[in-house]
Amino acid sequence: MAAKPGGLLRILGVAFGLAVIVGSTLGIGILRTPGLVAGQLASPSRILAVWLVGGLYTLLGAVCLTELGTMLPQAGGYYVYARRAFGDTVGFAVGWSDWITYGAVLGYVTIAMGEFTAVLIPSLSPAVKLVAVAVLIFFAALQWAGLRLSSRFQEATTAIKFLAFLALVAACFAYAGSAPAPASAAERATSLPRTSSMVGLVVALQSVVITYGGWQSALYFTEEDRDPRRNLPRSMIGGVLSVLVIYLLVNLALLSVLPVADLARSTLPAADAAKVIFGGRGAQIITVLSLVSLPPLVNALMMIATRILFAMGRDGLLWRGTGAVNERGTPVVATVITTAVAAALIGSGTFQTLVAVASFFLAVNYCVCCLALVTLRRREPGMERPFRAWGYPWSVGIVLAGAVAFLIGVLLGDTRTALVATGLLAAGLVGKRWLSRERRPIT
Repeated sequence: MAAKPGGLLRILGVAFGLAVIVGSTLGIGILRTPGLVAGQLASPSRILAVWLVGGLYTLLGAVCLTELGTMLPQAGGYYVYARRAFGDTVGFAVGWSDWITYGAVLGYVTIAMGEFTAVLIPSLSPAVKLVAVAVLIFFAALQWAGLRLSSRFQEATTAIKFLAFLALVAACFAYAGSAPAPASAAERATSLPRTSSMVGLVVALQSVVITYGGWQSALYFTEEDRDPRRNLPRSMIGGVLSVLVIYLLVNLALLSVLPVADLARSTLPAADAAKVIFGGRGAQIITVLSLVSLPPLVNALMMIATRILFAMGRDGLLWRGTGAVNERGTPVVATVITTAVAAALIGSGTFQTLVAVASFFLAVNYCVCCLALVTLRRREPGMERPFRAWGYPWSVGIVLAGAVAFLIGVLLGDTRTALVATGLLAAGLVGKRWLSRERRPIT
C-alpha cells in the first residue's frame, strides 16, 4: 500500500496515532468539567464512576469506528464511511459539516491561545485576535513544511502536555499526603447535592462524553499510516485508554485537594486546586498548563480539516484543486483554504456561533457513521475487515443509542443552533453543484 506519486505520504505509525488522539482530546475540558460533574453528583464514588462510564462508552465508539477505519483506510475520516455507505450526497453533507466543525473549533482554539498569552503578557491584551491569526499562520507554515515535521511536532508537544498533566496530578497527591487532616464528614457535606437525580446524572454523563471529544482523530490519517490494519486499532484503543486513565487520575487528584462541595462550586477546579497547593502562583500555573495543552490540539485540527477537504476534492465532490499535495505530503490548497476561512472567522467572531453548531454536527455525523457500520455489514459482508467491532451488534447499538440521545438533547436544548446548522448544511448542498467537478467513483 505504497503512497502514490504526488499523493499523501505513508510515513505515520502508532506513535503519531496516539499523539493525535491524546493531543486533541486532553486539554482545557478536563481542567473545567470536573466541577460541573461534581455539581450534579453527591459523592466521589459517583463522580469517578461517571468518568469511567463515559470513557468506556467512548471506547465502544472507538472500536466500532476502528472497523470502518481499517476496512476503508483512506484520508477523510467520517466523510469516507458516509459516502461508501450512503452515496455522494450524504458523504458530501458529512464532509462539509465536518470541515465546518473543525474550522470553527480551529478559530476558537487559536483565540484561546491569544487570550492565555495575554494573561501571561498583559501588554498583548489589545491584540488577542492578531495573536490568534499569527498562531494560525504559524501552524499553516508548519503544515506546508511537510507531514514529517508536523507529525513530529504533534508527537513532541503531546508528550510535553501529557507529562504536564501528570505533574499536576503528582503535585496534588503530594500536597494531600502532607496536608492537615481533612474536615469532618459533617463539614464536608455542607453544600453537597443531596442526591443524584436522573437529570443530574444525564447532564454529568453528557459533559463527560463531550470532554472525551477528539478520540476519533486517528481515523483521518489511515491513508498516511504505514500499516493502518495493525496500527489503527492500537492507536484508537491505546489513545482512549490513555485519556481515560489521565481523566481518572486528574479527578482523584482534585478530590484529594478539594472537598466535593468546593469542587462542585468551582468553575475552574484545577486552578482552585493549584491555588491551594501553590498559593498566588496557582492561577498562573494553570494558565501555563492550559497554554501548553493547545499547540498539539491546533496542529491536529489543522491537519484533520485539510484531510477532509483533500478527500472531497480528490473524489470530485469539491473543486479538484483541493486534492493537490506537495512533495512533502501536504494538501497545499486545502491548507490555504482552511487557514483563510479560520482567519476570517477569528476576525468576524462568527466562530462562536459555529462552535455551538459543532456539537450538533458532531452528533449527527457520529450517528451517520454508526449507521454506516451497520449498513456496510449487511450490504458488503464479504469485504475484508482486518478489525471487527467488539460485541457487534450490541456495541454499535449502545453507541448509536447514546449518540441519538445526545442529538435529541442538543435539539431540545438549543433549537436555534440546530436551525443554523441545518441552514449551513443546506447551503453546502445547494453549492455542491458548482463546487463539484468530475467525480471519482466510490471504491
